[in-house]
This record gives sequence, C-alpha cells and structure tokens, in this order.
Amino acid sequence: MINAVDAGEGDYVVRALRRKMSAEPENVAVRLELIEHYGRAGYPELALEHCRLAAARFPESAEVRLSLAKTLRTLKMTREAADGLAGFLAAHPQQSPGYDSWLGILNDELGRWVEGERAHRAALALGGEMDYLHNNLGYNLLMQGRSSEAAFEFRQALKIRPDSEVARNNLGMALASTPQQAVVNWQSISDPATAHSNMAAMLIEQGKYADARRELDLALGYNKHHAAALSNLKLVSGLDGKPAVIPIKPVRTKWSKFRSAVLKAVGG
Repeated sequence: MINAVDAGEGDYVVRALRRKMSAEPENVAVRLELIEHYGRAGYPELALEHCRLAAARFPESAEVRLSLAKTLRTLKMTREAADGLAGFLAAHPQQSPGYDSWLGILNDELGRWVEGERAHRAALALGGEMDYLHNNLGYNLLMQGRSSEAAFEFRQALKIRPDSEVARNNLGMALASTPQQAVVNWQSISDPATAHSNMAAMLIEQGKYADARRELDLALGYNKHHAAALSNLKLVSGLDGKPAVIPIKPVRTKWSKFRSAVLKAVGG
C-alpha cells in the first residue's frame, strides 16, 4: 500500500493533481499544490523530488525556490536551503518581504547571525509595517547579545500589534538585565505570579539561582499553587541543591496595601 501511495496510486488528491499537471505543464500553482500535499502526507522526500523538478523547469520562480528551501529545512538540510535561497535572491530580488524573512530565519537556525540580520533588515525595508518582521529581527539581535536594540524592535512590533504575546514575551527576555522592567512588561499580559515565574525562568537559564529563587518567592507569594512557578522551583532546587521552600505569607505590594487602606476608608 505504501508503494502504491509513493507511485501516486491510491491517493485521490495525488491522482487529480497529476492529471491536472499533465494537462497544464506550465501551471506552477498545481506543482506547488502537489508538493505541499506530499509534505502534509508525510512524504518529504517525494516533495523534495518534485521541488527539484519544478526548480529545473521554472528556474526564475521565487515561489518554487522558497518551497524547495522549506522542504530542505524539513529534511534537516538547512544549510543547503539557506545557501540556495540566498543565491536565488541575489540574482532575483523580490518585492515581497517574505522571501528575505525566510532567508533570515534559515540563517538564524544555522547560527549565522550576521547573515540573518542582513536578511531580516532587507525584509523590513520591504515591509516595515509588519509586526512579525520586527519581532524576527529583534530575536536575531537578542541572540547576538544586543539586548537594547532587540528591545527596540520588539517595541516596534507591539506598536503595530499590541496584543502580540510573542513580541511581549521576547521584550521581557530583552529586558532581563533590568528585572523590574521585565516583570512590569510581563504583567501587562499576565498575572503577577506568572510574570515573576517567567523572570525566574530567565534567571535559571543564566545560572543566577539565588535571584531566581527570589522571583519564585514572589510568584508563589501571589499564588502558592502556580504550576509553572512550582515547576521552576523544583528545577532550581535540583540545580543548586537547596530545598524547595514555598513561602507561607502572601506577598503584599505597596499598591495592595494602599488599596486595602482605601477600601477600609470607604467601608468596602
């Protein structure tokens, strides 16, 4: 049965697309649809074979070249994907930012941060109004240790799309060197316990276990049953060899004390 599917038999969609491809050999869209179907069906090798055939037949098609790059990436051939797409875009510049954006992503996955930054900036030059392009450049800069520049890009993304949790979380990571700002940022999309737990997770990754414990004390002070905070506490206990102690008293911030006083004053 597998051999039948590989040959294109027993799969109605494949048979229909192949008939259409035979009837319309210059229809690029049909070939791309067949490639996408093979990928979804779990046959990336067949998808790659058809990508290469399409690239040979339509050497100037940016859509085909991008499909080839994505398929190579699926097969863990990311370097070939990036180099091939870079060569194509050098010879065939595109006006849509998606192609340079994908080149940036591929280079980022290879750890080629300088090349990735160049591609992300090229994409932004074509689509500066798109929040995900600012976010991708911000991620690249963050990985280069350029936190302040990264934070700027994440803020630009949030100006365009204020509800972007991805950009908000990334901004929190960019602000990790200034914990108070990071926690305030995370609290804007979550509760205080989650914000402090997120900060603790960042500190654990940096090996700052004592600082992480302080953030977890605050998180569990707000909510002693907070699942992520409890998980982070267990993790840091395994790393620093100290017991996992859950705070007994709840946290009372200056604002909560002020609010209590106000409520009492008005009889609430």
